[in-house]
Amino acid sequence: MIDIRPFASLGAARHGWLNARHHFAFGQYRNPDRTSWGRVRVWNDDEIAAGTGFDPHPHRDMEIITYVRQGAITHRDNLGNEGRIVAGDVQVMSAGSGVVHSEYNLEDETTALFQIWIMPDTLGAKPHWGTKPFPRTTGQGFVTLASGQPDAGDALPLNADANLRAATLAAGEATTLALPAGRAAYLVVAKGAATVNGLRLDERDAAAIVAEATLTILADAEGAELVLVDTEE
Repeated sequence: MIDIRPFASLGAARHGWLNARHHFAFGQYRNPDRTSWGRVRVWNDDEIAAGTGFDPHPHRDMEIITYVRQGAITHRDNLGNEGRIVAGDVQVMSAGSGVVHSEYNLEDETTALFQIWIMPDTLGAKPHWGTKPFPRTTGQGFVTLASGQPDAGDALPLNADANLRAATLAAGEATTLALPAGRAAYLVVAKGAATVNGLRLDERDAAAIVAEATLTILADAEGAELVLVDTEE
């Protein structure tokens, strides 16, 4: 089953400095049909004005992933971590037993990003933070950037039975991904357009996927940049 969720159907919030679109119920956006998908609880599509951002605030017991689509974001937290994550980079903050962090756009342009929250397997775990570049090379299919599985190689660690995968496809390029039984996937086209098992997704559209053994993804004439999270159902 593949449920296409067009960008125009997402929840919306405008705060002046922040324009947000919500794939799932969040803040003032209430939608009982879209509260989560598998272990994915939040997927926000945010645009943050230059010189603004999220002031220091706490989180706990949540795996928080940020993928920067445009511009850059500067992270600081009370664990001593600090980093500037530019377009094409991914960061993982495993909030665990508790962390206070800020995320600021210190650039002179709007920063656009996806913020993804995944519910953890274990509560009260030791928090951690890390970053990784998005795969820009075409022809290699999906690359695992973060994972809670033991055989994930150099992927950033997650405290959840989940995988964050990404792919850059050239114009007309296709790739496949196996989705084992009992797994749910959420796919968003970050840039470009593509079809997934024959169903079209335009830029920033999403597909909520379950009970599909194989995904066949074909990039449109402009190519495509894809972000996918799979978790247990």
